[in-house]
Amino acid sequence: MLETIPQIVADAVAAGAAAGLKDTAKLAVKDAYKQLKNLVTGRYGQVDVTAVEQRPASEHRRSELAEDLTAAGAGGDTELLAAAQALLAAVRAHEAAAGVAVGVDLERVQAAALRVREVESTGTAIRVVDGRFDGDIDLGSIRAGRQDPPPAHR
Repeated sequence: MLETIPQIVADAVAAGAAAGLKDTAKLAVKDAYKQLKNLVTGRYGQVDVTAVEQRPASEHRRSELAEDLTAAGAGGDTELLAAAQALLAAVRAHEAAAGVAVGVDLERVQAAALRVREVESTGTAIRVVDGRFDGDIDLGSIRAGRQDPPPAHR
């Protein structure tokens, strides 16, 4: 199933809010977030992004924001979509530049089950975005982030 503009905007607000909470957030992320938020509040004043800003990891709050944006008529707002996509790109670029370690990064996956085994991480070991499971996914022997080298064998 394709994501709607309001769903993409809600995900971007969450990603921008989460990235903005970090002291290392780059100016590009902050600027892109501010632009998206200004578009949302300027065009759809009845839509409040505060709940997602406070708890960006909450799927429920992102869904509510997407519903509010849909009800407000944002479903066809291509400028809003472009701002959301720019923010998501800035967040991803910032994460890569900051050396955020992701062992497994899954986006728009469909499977019946997700099986994970043998994960070692000092960063994000597994990231799933928009996963729908109706077939099997089996992940194992995952190492992410900076780790000490294995001990030397004598």
